[in-house]
Amino acid sequence: MDANSSARRVVAGVDGSASSFEALRWAVRYAALTGGTVEAVTAWEQPSGWFAPPMEAAFDLESAREVQARELREALGDEDAAGVRAVLVHGNPGDVLLQSAEGAAVLVVGSRGHGGFARAMLGSVSQRVALHADCPVVIVRAGKP
Repeated sequence: MDANSSARRVVAGVDGSASSFEALRWAVRYAALTGGTVEAVTAWEQPSGWFAPPMEAAFDLESAREVQARELREALGDEDAAGVRAVLVHGNPGDVLLQSAEGAAVLVVGSRGHGGFARAMLGSVSQRVALHADCPVVIVRAGKP
């Protein structure tokens, strides 16, 4: 990847929450305006939430990738989803997003994900990346239904 394409790389943190899909849509619009590319990064530490298999089943990475691709198509439509590079990484979401965003033009995250404090105005991951990312961070709130 040359320096120019790296500088136009837009990283979006996606965890299956409404807020993260709003962030992904923002990232796609921004990339279209700037000639950038979008990476939708999903981090997992243990099977839970959005793409979790039953607890008795072993975590199936290929199934998780299929669910991730389906969710991206549902959130963006087939055409926009085809232009997004889906990345699924094992690790702490904050650490994964910070590492993924190194050298990016911008990191885009939702204001709240699937964390335990649903009433918090700013999720722990979004707060962490806002404080520690080496690129600009955009935090997107999910619209009201």
